[in-house]
Formats: sequence, structure tokens, C-alpha cells
Amino acid sequence: MMMAKERIFLSPPHMSGREQFYIDEAFETNWIAPLGPNVDAFEREIAEYTGALGAAALSSGTAAIHIALSLLNIGPGDRVFCSSFTFIASANPVRYVGAEPVFIDSEPQTWNMSPEALERAFEDADREGRLPKAVIVVHLYGQSAKMNEILAVCNRYEVPVIEDAAESLGSTYEGKASGTLGKFGIYSFNGNKIITTSGGGMIVSDDEEALSRARFLATQARDQAPHYQHSVTGYNYRLSNLLAGVGRAQLQVLEERMKARRTIFENYRAAFGELKGIEFMPELPNTRSNRWLTALTIDEEEAAVKISDLLQALAADNIEARPLWKPLHLQPVFEGSRFYPHSETLSVSERLFQSGICLPSGSSLSLDQQQRVIDCIRRSLGKVANPAR
Repeated sequence: MMMAKERIFLSPPHMSGREQFYIDEAFETNWIAPLGPNVDAFEREIAEYTGALGAAALSSGTAAIHIALSLLNIGPGDRVFCSSFTFIASANPVRYVGAEPVFIDSEPQTWNMSPEALERAFEDADREGRLPKAVIVVHLYGQSAKMNEILAVCNRYEVPVIEDAAESLGSTYEGKASGTLGKFGIYSFNGNKIITTSGGGMIVSDDEEALSRARFLATQARDQAPHYQHSVTGYNYRLSNLLAGVGRAQLQVLEERMKARRTIFENYRAAFGELKGIEFMPELPNTRSNRWLTALTIDEEEAAVKISDLLQALAADNIEARPLWKPLHLQPVFEGSRFYPHSETLSVSERLFQSGICLPSGSSLSLDQQQRVIDCIRRSLGKVANPAR
């Protein structure tokens, strides 16, 4: 009987071996419940790493976006402009607070929010007398959006920017850490991210007063009183001291994890970059992507392969690969929402969704495993294998 091949995952957790020290310390000191020394230290260390003045550790990146919207007093009747080409967690919190999401297309150089589409959305909103209360811009797959252009538009209309940097911790834009250019930045430490706490998130900002309120809101908004008193609605969104300990150890190896993922990206590009019909996600000049996932597009006619057949071949070889994100303006839950394409004749996000895939990119991926992925793809393309470097 033939043994099944070992599963190759898209982006599995990668432990450093140092996590247990902080976990054991939390047990020994009985800091098991939410909050504690690891939470305080993790916030401080993230702030130091990114260059932000402060940080607040939360239970997820989604919670961090929700808190950021709450800090900006966004509620029913308000609008929020959001990247369309992203995971749904970027926009769900807009619905949590009762606001209306308006979706902005991507542009070709970064696959992120199109400044041209954003400009048109603002012009329409200004004419209608309904400017958005915030713009949520996503840094997709580790690549920063065109922040200079986006901030120029938003600053002109005095609208704050929330950076969804869930996928881009460690990435930089003109020397500045992803997530530190807007009013608020958010990170995710979900199990598939470049570093993980199992589940968790962080909000960073230079507004330390706002971060103090973020911690207040995330701890059930308990007033300063000898009894339990609450004057506003709060949330149970704080990160546990145990998981923060895992995050502290993970942060220590973030640079190593980025180096590994960037090497994996370069290996894929060496194997497929010269083939007709295949293009890899660009890296904008003066930026550094953490290459969280290796993403590429395939012209089915030029490459002579259907993406569905390629994904099926990878699955048959027990290799996890996925299509690129389905744009949020195409999601049934957001049916009827307004959408601004990159141009009158081109929706970049729809084109990317129809033509793109993500390949296994975990920092623990071995050369043999990567070669297995490469061999499977080249068989599907009818090409001879090219060894990973």
C-alpha cells in the first residue's frame, strides 16, 4: 500500500523553541489570566521594533480594527473606505459599528489600494457631503500600499488612515515600519501569520492617549470605581499573558522568518520567473516586503494551463495552495456596496482574483518540500524541473 505524501501547508506556525520559557514563567508566577508582565513587555517590544510610540495587545487583528474604529467614534450612518482586495476581517468591523463600507480597487504595482480610485471616491463623497470617517488600507501579502499617495489624498480631506498590516509585520515603506504611517496600525498574530501567538493582535499608534482608551475599551470599559461600573460599551478583547509570552519569543526571530520567506519567494521566482504567462507580485521601490505569502498570476492562455487544474494537481500531491483573495465587493455579504475600480475599464482586484494563486511559503518549508511544489507545478506546465536554490 502506497504511503500518502507528507502534507505541505500554505503557512504553518513556526516555533522558535524559546516560547516555552515565557510560558513556564507565566505558570510559575501564576500569571495565567488575561494581562500580566508578558502583555506589558510584548506591547513595549512591538512598539520598539516598529518605532511606534505605543501598542495595545488584543485578542485578534479583527478586534484591533474594531477598537480603532471605536476610537475614531465611527458608528451608524458613517462611511469607511476599505481595500476590496483582502480578507473579510478588514471590513467586517465596519459592519460591527453600524457603518457603511465603500470598497476601493487595487492598482497593478502593489496590488493594494488604488490612489486613483480613492481620489474618485473622495471626490464623489465630497460632492455628496458624506466624506468617510476613516480609510482602512491593507498591506497585502506583506507588500506595502502606495502610502505617500494615499496619505496625500486622505490628509487633503482630513480623514484618518487605519493601516491593516495584519500580513505585513516587518515590512517597511521608505524606511518606516508597515503599520506606523497612519493614525492607527494593526497586526495579526493568527496561526498562519509570519509570527504567531496562536491567536492575537496588536494596535499601534503615536497617540498614547488613544492607546490608553483602547486598553480601557478592550477590558470591558470598566470605570475607576470600587465596584463594577460601566459608562460605555466595552469589549473582552485583551490578549492573555500566556499568548503574549509566545509572541515575545516569536518577535525575537521575526527577522529570520522574513529572510526565510524572502528566500522561498526568490526560489520560486528562479524556477518560474522566465516562463511565459507567469508574473510574481511586485515589490515597490523603496519598500521591503516580508513576502508573507508568495503570490503570482498566471495567464492561462500563455502558460497553457488552467488555474483550477493547477490547484487540483497541487491538492492531489497533498500540497496546500489557494487562489488570491476574492474581492470584498464581490462577496455576497456585501452585495450592493459601492465599489470604485482602478479605472473605468479595469478592475485590478477582479483580474487578480481570476488569475492568481498563493504557494506554500512557511518559513519552516524545507528545500525538499519546496522542490516538490516546484516539480508539481512544472509538471502541470509541461516543463522540466528546475532545482530550488
